[in-house]
Amino acid sequence: MLKNLDPLLTPELLSALRAMGHGDEIVIVDANFPAQSTGPKLIRLDAVSATQALDVILKVLPLDDFVPDACVRMEVVGDPKSEQPIFEEFRELIASHEGATFKLHSMERQAFYERARRCFAIVATGERRLYGNIILKKGVIR
Repeated sequence: MLKNLDPLLTPELLSALRAMGHGDEIVIVDANFPAQSTGPKLIRLDAVSATQALDVILKVLPLDDFVPDACVRMEVVGDPKSEQPIFEEFRELIASHEGATFKLHSMERQAFYERARRCFAIVATGERRLYGNIILKKGVIR
């Protein structure tokens, strides 16, 4: 047990976040995402929503302010401009932890899968809402 750490920051998740370097990426995915077969280290948070995972991760992970796309979500297939309710929740959490300068970008589904394959780790959640997937690029602490 440690003081002042959210219990959702499991030993495995904390280890991955700490081991990541500037520019490394982590992806938080929903229950439908092919997390096991995508490739990177898999961290399971099955009883947690994607927004809960995002909130707890952003409490300790700085986002990269050297790139315009430090936060990327998956686009809706067949309707890339479509807004899902979870997207606004992602935006609110990003703004509350990192400020309004960080924008939530979008990426076509297959391109998102390809980028996820190159991530440092995958955090698989029990998120049931569709398109509950987000990639975060680690920044630096100034």
